[in-house]
Amino acid sequence: MIATAEEALRPQVPGGTTLSLVTSTAEDFPPPAGWKADLVTICRAFHWLDQAGVLALLDSQVAEGGAVAVFADRSFWAAESDWKAAAKQVIKDFLGEERRAGGGTFQHHNRPYSEIMEESPFNQVEEFTVPVTRTWNTAGILGYLYSTSFAAPALFGDRLEEFETAVQKTLRGFSEDDTFHESNEFLVRVGRRTA
Repeated sequence: MIATAEEALRPQVPGGTTLSLVTSTAEDFPPPAGWKADLVTICRAFHWLDQAGVLALLDSQVAEGGAVAVFADRSFWAAESDWKAAAKQVIKDFLGEERRAGGGTFQHHNRPYSEIMEESPFNQVEEFTVPVTRTWNTAGILGYLYSTSFAAPALFGDRLEEFETAVQKTLRGFSEDDTFHESNEFLVRVGRRTA
């Protein structure tokens, strides 16, 4: 993902601007001396973090007047289209009915993220939604699935190639030109400090 970010971002960076991509956990990120972020974004990874701990840590890393945005779209697992439901069924055929998450099964968080944020230094929380439309192809769908905790390559063991072939075959039944459309939306929660 760092290589993909580098490829996408580097051409967009204005001259004289520094772009540094760092591989680190949120809890262990080493900010440059004297640096403060104007905006920190956290997408689906927020589920996996020590949420209160990371928000407390960010208090020292976010500039005065800065914000933290926590956002996510509807999961592929929600499968609100025929082609997604079919791909999800292939995953279930290989890994079982329960949604996998690392070495166990997925557990929904039990509190809205806005409540968690309201108990943090970034306690002034606004919520809004942003609709998105995506166009996928089979390679992109497989790449996305492999980046998730519920279809990571290691979960398939020596059946990974068989899984990939099954997904490709299944998706061919939904598109003659390898094009798959998705309507989704991001729920964005922006937290700022109390003035």
